[in-house]
Amino acid sequence: MARNMPPLNRYDGNDVQRVETQKLYSGFFELENRRLRHRRFNGEWSDTIAREVHVRRDAVGVLLYDPVRDTVVLVEQIRAGALDDPVSPWKLELVAGLVEAGETPVEVARREAQEEAGCHIRELIELHRYYPSPGACTEQVTLFCGLIDCTGIGGIHGVEDEQEDILVHVMSFPDAWDRLMAGQLDNAMALIGFYWLARERAALRARA
Repeated sequence: MARNMPPLNRYDGNDVQRVETQKLYSGFFELENRRLRHRRFNGEWSDTIAREVHVRRDAVGVLLYDPVRDTVVLVEQIRAGALDDPVSPWKLELVAGLVEAGETPVEVARREAQEEAGCHIRELIELHRYYPSPGACTEQVTLFCGLIDCTGIGGIHGVEDEQEDILVHVMSFPDAWDRLMAGQLDNAMALIGFYWLARERAALRARA
């Protein structure tokens, strides 16, 4: 029901004028300098402002959960953005990946579950679609809960051509929740997914 609520926003894309876009870098991701004007809340137009924007493909995350055994599947891998982390640059995360051309978020969720965890998803539940950092990045994330049978799940996975080296962890929900509370699941996908699961866990277990 809440998904059908009308937006609160006063303005939309018609209230922005794109003056100029300059590509600063193009590689696996892109960096652009965007010059724009926008309608202000008093109805007037702003001066031209410049913003640097990280342009990247949309992403998908999946919280893998076995409701019969009350266990979750997490993956651990080194993250270049966390090299200065005081504890470790290896991070516990949800299965996740980028959307390739022609793929749907559902297809990405199922593909990444196989590639990163060797896991078949029985049922997908869409939780949220959100921008991790709309002030600086174009990426939009679709987040799912994937209901699974965790029997036999584990080991080291990843796509060799993408130089992935991923360790799979299977743990009880209470153990994972304690780790989240201890700050060991310190990324947005995990936090959002686990707070959703904490609310819905009893219902998922009851119907399983």
